[in-house]
Amino acid sequence: MAAAIGQAFEQPDRKHAGETWQRVADQLRPRWPKLADLMDASEHDVLAYMAFPRQHRTKLHSTNPPLGECSHSPAGQWIERLNKEVKRRADVVGIFPNEASIMRLIRAVLFEQNDEWQTSSRYMMVEAFAQIDKEEIDPFLSITTKAA
Repeated sequence: MAAAIGQAFEQPDRKHAGETWQRVADQLRPRWPKLADLMDASEHDVLAYMAFPRQHRTKLHSTNPPLGECSHSPAGQWIERLNKEVKRRADVVGIFPNEASIMRLIRAVLFEQNDEWQTSSRYMMVEAFAQIDKEEIDPFLSITTKAA
């Protein structure tokens, strides 16, 4: 089933992905009607990222984007790095008097990472957004998007 559903994510655009999604849902409907109904209800949410330029899609499909030098690493490695840094600093402190103090440490690590991100990474290429800065009608949502 996962391979069949995954076919929709391999399509070049939203239109073809939606057609594939529906075809897979229809194939699954006789044996797994609840799954097919779930696919029908979630199609627009699941495939929403396909409205963006292709080069950004891999960055949008997950909440675990790679950072800086680990941009070629598997998704999620950056969260592990942050967790290791928090643990390293917590080990130096040893014991925290209250929850607020550990939260201050975590915030400090996250602020540092945010600063590093803003100065060293260009996560999405701005030029690619020119592709979506045109007026068009989304056939699935029946809305018009307009250039800013």
